[in-house]
Amino acid sequence: MLNMNYMSKLIIVILLITFNWGCHKEKSTAKDTVEPAGQNSDEGWVSLFDGKTFDGWHSYLKDTISDQWQIREGAMYFSPDPEKDPGLNNLVTDKKYSSFVLSMEYKISVDGNSGVFYGVFEDEKFVVPYMTAPEIQIKDYTNNPDFDNMKQMSGAVFGLAGPDKDYTKKAGEWNHFLITIDYNKNLGQVALNGHEIVSYPLQGKAWDALVSDSKFKDWEGFGIYHEGHIGLQDHGHDVWFRNLKIKELNE
Repeated sequence: MLNMNYMSKLIIVILLITFNWGCHKEKSTAKDTVEPAGQNSDEGWVSLFDGKTFDGWHSYLKDTISDQWQIREGAMYFSPDPEKDPGLNNLVTDKKYSSFVLSMEYKISVDGNSGVFYGVFEDEKFVVPYMTAPEIQIKDYTNNPDFDNMKQMSGAVFGLAGPDKDYTKKAGEWNHFLITIDYNKNLGQVALNGHEIVSYPLQGKAWDALVSDSKFKDWEGFGIYHEGHIGLQDHGHDVWFRNLKIKELNE
């Protein structure tokens, strides 16, 4: 028969093994990066791109889409032709949006430049979207590794507010944006590859101060439209977009 002292030690060993197994299991299922809020639920999310067609999109100020925009392997791909209206082949949604969360992936070519617009107002007096719409910057610095203009860094609200450091992956690799535009809370936020990198006001004195300290300070119509199209920029470089979806925010 086992004595009580031995039984006590055996129970303690079993308890320690069980505790350590539980801790190991918890650690092994933990994630190194935080997933953007709401990404695990389909509730409220609407796809902006079916991976096969440009349904729901058009070229800015046109009813058609430039043939420089193509669909390859489930992604929107912009292949610029310098002989065909360079800089004027911007893509915008048919629908207008106000407060929303936009989730999307992009990749950019070496030393490429592009961007994502919101609040685009279509009018012939505004030749391109960035005349009215703030831009979330997309940029590669392969041949300019010392680039340090934070207001033009990837994920920056171009010329207005930027991150404290660069969180992009190298050219040709997919990056993830989670862009929040919430006029109800007067809050704009950008998360890049799981990092919240920019938070800024969308209106009022604080917004006006950002604009007045930028090249946009005297631009008629810039940033004043709180409902508008979402746009993808033609900046003359190869760029890809996929997995675009949006969740509109109610008051």
